[in-house]
Amino acid sequence: QVQLVESGGGLVQAGGSLRLSCAASVSIFSINRMGWYRQAPGKQRELVAAITSGGSTNYADSVKGRFTISRDNAKNTLYLQMNSLKPEDTGVYYCAADWAYGSRDWGQGTQVTVSS
Repeated sequence: QVQLVESGGGLVQAGGSLRLSCAASVSIFSINRMGWYRQAPGKQRELVAAITSGGSTNYADSVKGRFTISRDNAKNTLYLQMNSLKPEDTGVYYCAADWAYGSRDWGQGTQVTVSS
C-alpha cells in the first residue's frame, strides 16, 4: 500500500498549462503501473494517462498531443504536464498506483478548472 498526494491543480485559462505532481510515500520503482484519472461533475472517473514501470505510456484520445505523463523513480513522483488546456479538461484529477498483485491505491485528488 502507498499514500499518494497530488498537487499542482488550480484555475487556468483555456490554452494555458499546468503540471500536476503525485508524491508517493514509498518507492515507486516496483509499482507496476501509475496513472492519472479525472472526474468531471456528473461524470464517471476516466483514465487520462498511464505509465508502466518499463516506461510505456498510453493516453485518452482527448488528451493525446497535449498531455505528457512521466515518472521520476528517484523522487518517487509521478507527473502530468498539461498543455493547451480546454474547458472540458476541468475536473478532479486523481493519481493511482496499480500493483502487480492487482490492488490499486488512490490519491485524494486535485482540482483543475479551465475557464473559457
